[in-house]
Amino acid sequence: MDFASSDAGRATTSAKIVVAGGFGVGKTTFVGAVSEINPLRTEAVMTSASAGIDDLTHTGDKTTTTVAMDFGRITLDQDLILYLFGTPGQDRFWFMWDDLVRGAIGAVVLVDTRRLADCFPAVDYFENSGLPFVVALNGFDGQQPYAPEEVREALQIGPDTPIITTDARHRADAKSALITLVEHALMARLK
Repeated sequence: MDFASSDAGRATTSAKIVVAGGFGVGKTTFVGAVSEINPLRTEAVMTSASAGIDDLTHTGDKTTTTVAMDFGRITLDQDLILYLFGTPGQDRFWFMWDDLVRGAIGAVVLVDTRRLADCFPAVDYFENSGLPFVVALNGFDGQQPYAPEEVREALQIGPDTPIITTDARHRADAKSALITLVEHALMARLK
């Protein structure tokens, strides 16, 4: 975490958070829903070149994709500012993840339970790196077909990693996911 002085003479803490997950899981939506600034998006229009590469089965109305990152900012408290970095979801852009993750205190891994296998690379990445993360089950169309404990078992994630439900379109849900992550990252640091 970084420290800078604030106007009132109190220290302000800033922290970097990564929002990761598979293609079309809602990372850009999550960052946009919670950011207090106009988020930076590196979206490109999907072309016929991605046909057969990007699975649009559950994201049929998707016309753009993140090609570098999303960036947003949220002040959780007058003394805590989070900088959000959303990763691209397609494996052809994973080479950027090491740079995006550098300096982060933790990650939110968004999961679409209709496509659970799409989150395995992100979960593996954060487990292998040792970076604290939470799994956020993004409810599409208000659907949460699996309970968090069912997902925990399917992903073979230990009991220390929080698994929560969220709706990436709603600021309160995204903010709650970030608070859960910050608390988890702080507890991990204390161990």
